[in-house]
Amino acid sequence: MDLSVIIVSWNVKAKLKVNLEALLKSSNINFEIFVVDNASTDGTAIMVAEEFKSVKLITNDKNLGFATACNQAIKLSTGRYVLLLNPDMKVEPETLTEALKWLDDNQQAAIAGIRLVDETQKNIAQVRNFPTVFDQFLVASKLAHVFPWLLNNYLCSKFDYNKPAKVDSIRGSFFLIRRSTIDTIGLLDEKYFIWFEEVDYCRLAFSKGLEVWYTPAAKAIDYVGQSFKQVDIKIKQTYVKASMLTYFQKWQPGWRVSILRFGWFIGAMLVKLIS
Repeated sequence: MDLSVIIVSWNVKAKLKVNLEALLKSSNINFEIFVVDNASTDGTAIMVAEEFKSVKLITNDKNLGFATACNQAIKLSTGRYVLLLNPDMKVEPETLTEALKWLDDNQQAAIAGIRLVDETQKNIAQVRNFPTVFDQFLVASKLAHVFPWLLNNYLCSKFDYNKPAKVDSIRGSFFLIRRSTIDTIGLLDEKYFIWFEEVDYCRLAFSKGLEVWYTPAAKAIDYVGQSFKQVDIKIKQTYVKASMLTYFQKWQPGWRVSILRFGWFIGAMLVKLIS
């Protein structure tokens, strides 16, 4: 098996259907598809079961979050590569073949991401430097809205998406992992419900001397966050805060976590003042 595609879905039935239809048009590749449904209420699981018989469906009776759901399928997967693919994506017929060919030719890449574009074919910025307490304080305190240029380094604003490059981290919507990487560093950290899990995995790879790469050799459409858009803004902030603090508790000294907690306090106060 060349590739195991793993999609975690939550209430995005229409976009998932488009995603699966596009995947099944992929050429010259031997692959399996897993859909892990996190207790969708829009009939997602029924749609997959009835219309995509070849897809391996895992249904959860509650939303277990992204990392845990991915791990459920990774444990059952058999591909020499594993692709974590968001449900609101659309690949081209050659996307998977071109991505795997690039990885076969570039053995230094333990994890890889490809060119992501929106519906107008405009590049979606996805490469990030590892987060620091400075830039995440700006995010937590909402000061990044006032001084957005201060995030330029973190967001790699000058990154050239026309060239392959070794990077710190890539977007988790098309997250391609070698089987040997999983054998070396293990599964995703299930302490993250959603957000930061892909950054954490890239950081773990880095800590083991492995490399993360971006390549424009393949391309896919990313509709960006269709599941997350359904979540109330206050709940979103709770998820982001929890994941951010979890990341820094894992990778940074404790005093930096305290700074970030203070940043979130400032952000909450600013929101109250504005509203």
